Amino acid sequence: MKKALLFFLLSLLPMAMVAKANTAEKDSTTFRGYLYNQKYDVFIVMDFYHNNVMVPQQEIYGAMSGYFGDREDGRKWLFTAATIKNGKTAEIQIINDYGSEDLIATLTTDDGKNFKLKQVKGSTLKIARNRKWLKMPKELDFVKR
Repeated sequence: MKKALLFFLLSLLPMAMVAKANTAEKDSTTFRGYLYNQKYDVFIVMDFYHNNVMVPQQEIYGAMSGYFGDREDGRKWLFTAATIKNGKTAEIQIINDYGSEDLIATLTTDDGKNFKLKQVKGSTLKIARNRKWLKMPKELDFVKR
């Protein structure tokens, strides 16, 4: 009986270690926060760990992984899903706030401060400037604030 109890307790130890490792990844801050691109005056708000970001004035969509916004315009590109591939790369599914355009992008970092958003497949990110659409480059650099 004592051997069975000892075996049972020892078999629970690896599960506890796995649970602790998953919790540590969920508490990381690499893919959580505010990113800014000064050249185009655009930003990203994200939390790829908890997927609990609410888009201001568009709460009807519910909690998301994040969004891409422009400081001069109220329209947003919504991050409907984000998958962290490793500690430095995430794949993001993005749609515009009308749902008419979508794309897949990757967000990568080397140091946790500088990020690169690369549009991989689908539509092109656009923002409104001077009553015209301005297409964003396929690769945008961001700095974490």
